[in-house]
Amino acid sequence: FVFHCQQVIGLSVTGLMCIPPVDEEAAIHFGFLNTLASRNNLTGLSMGMSGDYEEAIRFGATHIRVGSALFGSRE
Repeated sequence: FVFHCQQVIGLSVTGLMCIPPVDEEAAIHFGFLNTLASRNNLTGLSMGMSGDYEEAIRFGATHIRVGSALFGSRE
């Protein structure tokens, strides 16, 4: 898919993003995303939210989303 986006469509893909399912272990998804990024020479990894950002950083996250930690949960 990354190859298709870059070579066929001409998009500049620099990284990947994931939000793991709430009922699954986040580490599995973070590790897989890190592997996909490495295989495709991508440097950006956007993964991890307020509840799991520390684990995401251990798996190489370059961007995290911590809005609810800063602003509180949404109603």
